[in-house]
Amino acid sequence: MDYFTYRHCITLPGRSLRQLPTATVLHGDCIARMRQMETASVDFILTDPPYLVSYRDRTGRTVAGDDDAAWLCPAFAEMYRLLKPDACCVSFYGWGAVDQFMAAWRAAGFRPIGHVVFHKGYASRVGMLEARHESAYLLAKGKPRPPASPLPDVLGWRYTGNRHHPTEKPVPSLAPLISAFCPEGGTVLDPFCGSGSTLVAARQLGRAAIGIELDAAHCRTARMRLDAL
Repeated sequence: MDYFTYRHCITLPGRSLRQLPTATVLHGDCIARMRQMETASVDFILTDPPYLVSYRDRTGRTVAGDDDAAWLCPAFAEMYRLLKPDACCVSFYGWGAVDQFMAAWRAAGFRPIGHVVFHKGYASRVGMLEARHESAYLLAKGKPRPPASPLPDVLGWRYTGNRHHPTEKPVPSLAPLISAFCPEGGTVLDPFCGSGSTLVAARQLGRAAIGIELDAAHCRTARMRLDAL
């Protein structure tokens, strides 16, 4: 089976997001999957794509697509198409490849309007510097309205232990972004959903959640985490 459904709702790829259940994980290439979806059908995109650093953790786990940038421009072009007018996308990125990410975002039509730093209380890597933060850009399609309560551009971080995924993001760090930039009852899309942290945060906040993931094992993990809510 190449798609998963939740809340006992069954759908097929290619139908509009209005027909999808409240939490969905689609398995496969995100570009192909997004091309099956309806234009201007999601309210907010929050995603953690591969950083283009050929990442390998201490146990040898890798991230699919992390050694090839061929997906970068077409994926963000599809994200821009799927996002509603005057809406936001938050994308994590690899700082060493920021020129490639920025070029892809601008080519798609996105306008950078903010930068978010997540402060870590520990060093995830030590080299010339101790790596103690993650970062993401806030990208606009059109002219989104500022949230009623703007977020600080430095947010907290909680170590997950990377139990579910080699680059797992903590749900509590993602939730404020969804609250600020996705309207109540809206739909959040994560085309690189990994083990589903964005989807879990969205469902906890009462938003619909659509995820796409290339790795079948991570899809199963995301499904399990959503089923546990």
